[in-house]
Amino acid sequence: MPDLGKYADTVLSAYVISIAILIGLVALSVWQSRQSRARLAQIEARRNAAPPR
Repeated sequence: MPDLGKYADTVLSAYVISIAILIGLVALSVWQSRQSRARLAQIEARRNAAPPR
């Protein structure tokens, strides 16, 4: 690890915050994807259950 001197706290906290934001964005994307798939499955189930016209 490079010697950061007096800026070590600032740089390391920036890294931690950036990693936390990235993890949050990935988690949010996965959660939204699962919700979208569930909604799509419901819509397709209703469509398939509807009598033909």
